[in-house]
Amino acid sequence: MGRQNKNHWETVYETKNPDQVSWTQEMPKTSLDFIHSFDLTKTAKIIDIGGGDSKLVDYLLDEGFENITVLDISAKALEKSQKRLGNRATKVNWVVSDVTEFEPKTTFDVWHDRATFHFLTTTEQVEKYMTTARNSVTGYLTIGTFSENGPTKCSGLEIKRYSEENLTAELKKGFEKIRCVTQDHLTPFDTVQNFLFCSFRRQNNRTKK
Repeated sequence: MGRQNKNHWETVYETKNPDQVSWTQEMPKTSLDFIHSFDLTKTAKIIDIGGGDSKLVDYLLDEGFENITVLDISAKALEKSQKRLGNRATKVNWVVSDVTEFEPKTTFDVWHDRATFHFLTTTEQVEKYMTTARNSVTGYLTIGTFSENGPTKCSGLEIKRYSEENLTAELKKGFEKIRCVTQDHLTPFDTVQNFLFCSFRRQNNRTKK
């Protein structure tokens, strides 16, 4: 997505507080519900894609998870999370990277993505994302995107909206859908964004074509 996109997100996180961006959640309940549904051990390796300054990492640490990675294109976003967590930030692996350029050095039991995937608007970007996910996910993947009833833009950028069928089709090569839910997210500006959240299981031996 390039330098221009990185500069966009660095500016967003440098100039705006959590109550000034639409995606802020005080408690990421839907994400946590999906992660809990995977029946993980506390040593499970979890990566939060595009985690920014989300509080998901706080809750995962509170629950005793020991192997958490947070990836974001914005170093400034991760710095905000690190400052908020204080000494606990040392328990987390922080990665500054565009997800389409991410080259993991390990595998993950859970790949969590709330609102990064829908910024990938070209076939090439989606394929790079999916190749990385197929190569590094050994357990589960959960994605939250704007639904067909959601906005067409986020943070001034075009996004790609998904139906349950479309999202499942994008992931069918390597991942089997477990379940999907839709949810209205109330932004700090009292507007509503309709999200689609789906969970998938990695299919290793019988990958669909």
